[in-house]
Amino acid sequence: MAKHHPELELLTEHAAGSLSLAQAACISAHLNYCDCCSRTVARLQTIGAAMFESLDPEPVGDALLDRVLARLDEEAPLCYQPAKRKGQDATPALLSRLMAGDFSDLVWKKVTDALRITPIRTGDPQFEFSLLHIKAGGEIPHHDHRGSEMTLVLQGGFSDDQGSYHPGDFIYRSASDVHAPRAFANEDCLCLAVIDAPLRFTGWKYRWMNPFLRLQAG
Repeated sequence: MAKHHPELELLTEHAAGSLSLAQAACISAHLNYCDCCSRTVARLQTIGAAMFESLDPEPVGDALLDRVLARLDEEAPLCYQPAKRKGQDATPALLSRLMAGDFSDLVWKKVTDALRITPIRTGDPQFEFSLLHIKAGGEIPHHDHRGSEMTLVLQGGFSDDQGSYHPGDFIYRSASDVHAPRAFANEDCLCLAVIDAPLRFTGWKYRWMNPFLRLQAG
């Protein structure tokens, strides 16, 4: 059971459909693990629907109606139903759809001896949506992200100076946060990460890499 969750503000934005595609996909994946947040989002959507129904209707022209009708034949947008899982390690269905394959089909790029990363295309032009693989017992050197970071643990887990995180846990970091995640010693860690700026190593040993780190949004 997840112990770390999105703040209510993020869940409200998710329920309202105002988050970016990559961020919404990350929170949707968290909902696959967390019945509590799923219920909260459902309640927020019910409240939003009631508020919408209380608004005075606005007239629309024929052109808008024609555009809506024309979109009925388009491919359905990304969505998912929570997977029926036997264990914590099952991949959220939305992530499986985005990957269009299995973890073994992805191309992983080595960043450090302990860290590999693979970006996944979402079509979001502002946020990078990627998978991070940390070797068992391995540590990502101290870094910030020059921006915001959403992280969802999928397999294994890690710890930093603010806590320990297991499958289903959601962590949000702002640009001012510096941390050094270390995977648990007995298992590799697989995380989903959504960032709007490249990570930046703060320790002298790895600072030389910073100019080569680029955001891979889209």
